[in-house]
Amino acid sequence: MRVTFTALLVTMLGAGCASTPSDQDPVQIRLNDLDARVARIERIVANNVQVSQNLDEVQGNLRELRGQVEQLEHSEQALGKQQRDLYGDLDRRLSSAGVGGAFGAAAGSAAAGAEGGAAGSNAPSATEQAVYGQAFDALKAGSYSTAITGFKDFLHTYPNSSMGDNAQYWLGEAYYVSHDYDSAAGAFRTVLKKWPDSHKAPDAMLKLGYTQLEQKQYPAARATLEEVTKKFPGTDSAKLAAERLRRIPAQPSH
Repeated sequence: MRVTFTALLVTMLGAGCASTPSDQDPVQIRLNDLDARVARIERIVANNVQVSQNLDEVQGNLRELRGQVEQLEHSEQALGKQQRDLYGDLDRRLSSAGVGGAFGAAAGSAAAGAEGGAAGSNAPSATEQAVYGQAFDALKAGSYSTAITGFKDFLHTYPNSSMGDNAQYWLGEAYYVSHDYDSAAGAFRTVLKKWPDSHKAPDAMLKLGYTQLEQKQYPAARATLEEVTKKFPGTDSAKLAAERLRRIPAQPSH
């Protein structure tokens, strides 16, 4: 009888141990917690990668839109030149026929207005626009080395082109997205030195500051971005510079 009771007690104890859930094991609890943390970190990393990819896409779209605006500007300049030539030809014909004066003055005024304030600059030829367009298309397509070669060839072949400042700026952009920051900085500085009054000057100075940040030249980058806000107040470039200034890391103490 005593043997039977002892056996029954041992059986009950064994059953009690077997019924203890494994997730009550402290080691298992710790492993589950670590697994959950790893899963959260993986989700964060995946989200950051997606954000980076989206940013690259937005920047690419922005470059394309800027290029389209520039092409429209140059087309408008070319149209203004054609209209000016047409009005001038009509004026000469009317003058030779004894009619001129007021019509000639009105024609000249209309031609100047159609040119959109671009008087004094030569409209680019069809060949210039084609060469420039090929280089810009390569940049939009992500063929950065081809774009760099194209813009350099354009600047060498047409050193006095009215599109020179644009070509020089986009050469800098092509270097920048290729992570050739030394060449990018040089290209942006050339825009500021050779075309200080260009409509691309604010963007060139802004991107020079960005380039200096990539080079970890923080004091120089801060000085450049501050100059953007002072020299080009109210522009989109100044707003971007001010926003980026707030995120420049503090310099380590020596």
